[in-house]
Amino acid sequence: MLLTDYQLLMNKKPPSLFNYCFETRFGEVSIVWLDAGTSSLVKRIFLSSENEFASSLAFAAFPEIPQGLNSQIKRLGGEITVMLAGGIPDFDISIIDLGECSTFQRKVLMEERKIPRGEVRNYGWLARSLGKPGAARAVGNALAANPFPLVIPCHRAVRSDGSIGGFQGGPAMKRALLEMEGISISPTGKVQIDMKDLSG
Repeated sequence: MLLTDYQLLMNKKPPSLFNYCFETRFGEVSIVWLDAGTSSLVKRIFLSSENEFASSLAFAAFPEIPQGLNSQIKRLGGEITVMLAGGIPDFDISIIDLGECSTFQRKVLMEERKIPRGEVRNYGWLARSLGKPGAARAVGNALAANPFPLVIPCHRAVRSDGSIGGFQGGPAMKRALLEMEGISISPTGKVQIDMKDLSG
C-alpha cells in the first residue's frame, strides 16, 4: 500500500486491518478491525459453527490479515466473552462500522438492536416496525448477513411460526443464547411464547 502525499506530510501510518481471534465457550470468535491511528473500527465479527472456525472465515474474507489487538478491541472481546458465558455485556456501538451496509440493512440492524435481552421478535414484526409490511423476507436476509452478530443481537429474531431460524454460529448456538436469556425452546425447536403478542 502506497502512502499518500498527505500521510507522508503528516508522518502518519495508513489505516491497517487486523484480526483478533480468541476462544470462548462456543469456540473461536474473530474480530476484524481497522486501526486508523486515533480510532478503531470493527469491520466484521465472525463466529464459529459446527462446520467452520471463525478464523477460517476471517482469513477467507480477508486473506493474509495479521493478528492485532488494542485496548478497545480487547474490551469488545471481553464483552463478547461475558455475553457468551450468560452475562450482560456493555457493548460500545460507536466502534462498529456500518458503512458497508445498505441503508435498509442499517435500519434493520438498528431496529434489531432495540430488542431487549430475554425477548424475541419475528421478521414480520420487524418489517412492520420499519414501515415495510410485507418485507419480512428482506428483513430476514438483512439479518442473515449481519456483519456484527452478538453486538447486533440477531439471535433475538425468529420466524413467524416461532421456530428459531438461522444464525451464523449455527442453530445450537442460537438456541443456547436464547435459553441463557430466559427464552424457553420446545423440543421441536420453537420459542415457547405466544407469537400473537408480536403481531403488532
